[in-house]
Amino acid sequence: MATKEEARAARDAKLDELHDRLTGAVDQIVTGEDWKRALEFAARFRARSFRNTLLIWAQHLDAFEQGGVAAPEPSYVAGYRQWQTLGRQVEKGQPGYMIFAPVTGRFASSAPQDAASWRRLGRFEKPKPGEAVRSRMVGAKPAYVWDVSQTAGEPIPERPSPVLLEGQSPEGLWAGLAGLVEAEGFTVLRVEHAGLIHGANGLTDYTNRTVAVRADMDDAAQVKTLAHELAHVKLHGPDNPDASGHRGIGEVEAESVALMIGAAHGMDTTAYTIPYVSGWAGTVKDKDPAEVVQATGERVRKAAGAILDALDTAQIGVGDPPELTRDTVRAERTPHAAARNQSAPVEPPRASRAADAVARSL
Repeated sequence: MATKEEARAARDAKLDELHDRLTGAVDQIVTGEDWKRALEFAARFRARSFRNTLLIWAQHLDAFEQGGVAAPEPSYVAGYRQWQTLGRQVEKGQPGYMIFAPVTGRFASSAPQDAASWRRLGRFEKPKPGEAVRSRMVGAKPAYVWDVSQTAGEPIPERPSPVLLEGQSPEGLWAGLAGLVEAEGFTVLRVEHAGLIHGANGLTDYTNRTVAVRADMDDAAQVKTLAHELAHVKLHGPDNPDASGHRGIGEVEAESVALMIGAAHGMDTTAYTIPYVSGWAGTVKDKDPAEVVQATGERVRKAAGAILDALDTAQIGVGDPPELTRDTVRAERTPHAAARNQSAPVEPPRASRAADAVARSL
């Protein structure tokens, strides 16, 4: 039986393997079109972190090129036992796609308002009377998911997908986005032409707290522009401590959020414009462009996901099989792998360069 040290070393090796695979996937995102394809894919799997969507994408493509699956992109992914709950079984010989999963720990405090008062509870330790208890993420571990094409069993019902005519906007999307803009304390204006907003399609004025959109575009273009400006409102206000401060990256983030919102509603995304990745990812001082790509992708995913969750509109799925609820969606290890890769109830692995890098965005 493996010792704790051996189990930790095996886990760290798998995390480093994941880190290397993730780096390779990021390195393939070179052009603006590469970035758009990554975001369109992420829009379909937006319940997962940007890093995990890239890992699923890359591993499924490898499986396709090796003849293991029939399609170049996955449709629904889930854990081993999750597929069993839906009446399906992973087919023999089908390897899972390894992703990052969180390791959580329980913490207790008799003075919850004091950040320094929280202490880590042992595996079977109970809190003292009167102590508050919270769970926190403390690290990462490898986990596995499979695409539906790697399983057999009960048929999976297909969700209806939005169908739009050229230039048409999804029903209720403008009203929903406008409501979210107004909830931030901004007024939405439709202006007659671009000349009234310095030649732009849309303009966010933080001083006067207005969002203006050209009215002389088709409905789809107006919705796209409003989503872009909503992203600016959410991410780039002068009082937002998380704003990048780099105009180029700010525009990429806003357009990327709009793209994910459009893709999640079945809209044509060919009109979305993203510049060459090296042109904006290389603008952050003392940051590797690959790190900037990953951080930007996760920031975009979270912002788009929060907006989509707040909208009462018909959207494509989030990559989970229909009838599988989010309450039960946890990445799983295969039964035979579980014994090898158990996560010890200790602090995050120090030897792994991957754990600390991904723990903040799982």
